[in-house]
Amino acid sequence: MAEEYKKEDYKKHEGKGLVHEGDARSAPYPVSRLGATVDLVDLAQQIAKADSHINTRVSAKLQLIADQIRYLQDEARAVLEGAQRDQELHRAQCNFKRIPGRIYHLYGRSDGSSYFSMLGPEEWGGTPPHPFKGSYRLENDMSWTPESELERPDDSRELVRRLLGVND
Repeated sequence: MAEEYKKEDYKKHEGKGLVHEGDARSAPYPVSRLGATVDLVDLAQQIAKADSHINTRVSAKLQLIADQIRYLQDEARAVLEGAQRDQELHRAQCNFKRIPGRIYHLYGRSDGSSYFSMLGPEEWGGTPPHPFKGSYRLENDMSWTPESELERPDDSRELVRRLLGVND
């Protein structure tokens, strides 16, 4: 009986093959009565559930990327504003050599120009000669840090030091 059913007679995917009517052990293709029956409705529900999970995961990842983009845009804006401020401060008149690490006090003249002084507003006896605009510390990289931000801890420097394994 097994000789009657040749493999080339069964064209599985074309739907034109002979129908096996014999015992499952002699079938030319896998047959099992123990496996779950394949229901097209269940299969469609499983695919829809998988699509829903994939869409949720993709949406969450895209939202994270969008949040990161907004954060990076804010950081870029802050860097550009800081660079512009630093350029303006470097253009302020200064009649002494600027030394990194020191704090300088910025005053504005009535003609719109600015200048640095080593004297703070309180050292003028409370009445500086021109309106006080702020105090800044010149950093080693030639950037300026406003005096109001000097007490704020710099988490990035501490993080770099920990990553490099530098101990104080």
